[in-house]
Amino acid sequence: MEKSALLLLGMFLFLGTSSLLSQEPSNADLLKEMRQNEYNLQHRLDILEKKIDDVLWYEKVGDLAFIDKVFLAGEPPRGHETAKTLMGKNPVKIWAYVFIPKNVDASAKYPLIVLPHGGVHGDFNTYYTHIVRELMAQQYIVVAPEYRGSTGYGRLTYERIDYGGLENSDVDMSRQYMVDNYSIVDKSRVGLVGWSHGGMISLMNIFENPGNYTCAFAGVPVSDLVARMGYSRPDYEDYFSASYHIGDKVYENIDEYRRRSPVFHAHKLQTPLLIHTNTNDEDVHVIEVENLINALKAHNKKFEYKIFQDVPGGHSFDRMDHARAREIRFQIYKFLEKHLNPPVKFKNQKEMEKAAYRF
Repeated sequence: MEKSALLLLGMFLFLGTSSLLSQEPSNADLLKEMRQNEYNLQHRLDILEKKIDDVLWYEKVGDLAFIDKVFLAGEPPRGHETAKTLMGKNPVKIWAYVFIPKNVDASAKYPLIVLPHGGVHGDFNTYYTHIVRELMAQQYIVVAPEYRGSTGYGRLTYERIDYGGLENSDVDMSRQYMVDNYSIVDKSRVGLVGWSHGGMISLMNIFENPGNYTCAFAGVPVSDLVARMGYSRPDYEDYFSASYHIGDKVYENIDEYRRRSPVFHAHKLQTPLLIHTNTNDEDVHVIEVENLINALKAHNKKFEYKIFQDVPGGHSFDRMDHARAREIRFQIYKFLEKHLNPPVKFKNQKEMEKAAYRF
């Protein structure tokens, strides 16, 4: 073969090989695809975990409660005004747990507890077993909404997160659902009970919808997102600055973070309120809750609060099973009792403990 022909053949083979190589994904593309697959798989695993935990509810509280899970429609998502698809325009679908004491009288009226879960992307699960048992024993009806952003319902619900925003209306909508659909619910006796993020939602709802609630308890509540972003780890802020959420970091849109923070709504308080915090809280630092307490005092608001000193358990101190936590929960129920008048009132802590732990 002539030299020129060999040269042409070599060039052809080189160009052909280069073309094939250019069609193969780069390492960066492969890594991106692997991360996306991992993200999708995690949501599938969360769904499985949720289904398993739902079964456990019947084992853990089925002796005391009728248990149901209802499918509700909340407000349309953020940006629905300019959305181009029905998915973007339609109301967001959420689930809610309903617990009704088995010994209720169908012709009577009972107080309702709205119980939003905690966590940036948390869910209502059997972590709350003893609390639900204690509430059932007092003959409260309980609704626990899985507001937008909750984990265990797939990627779409997860990415509907609206922390400090429309999630608050999801929770209030669950209250309205109970009032409209259960004749045994007394709409004049509705309490909000929440810890951490759930405590924040409780605060935001009594600030924005004071006429809907008789009283509220906010345990270790997220209170000041501006301060929170300052002391939290950098990847925590990623939950909020994600493109499907706020979309900006706090220094880029401080007004939006203020709007979602209870401390900047303290002047609206009209509802009886109890706040608890703990000095060794490793999640919601005590200084954040103190900001809220000081803001309420500055506006001359009447409320109750207690700052506990280094109770074991940190952020979870009063939801745990040790003796001190039980004592504190008993105090919380006595606060609720003053305002909601449940049919059954614990005479002492031992009665509460028997309801929660059977012995």
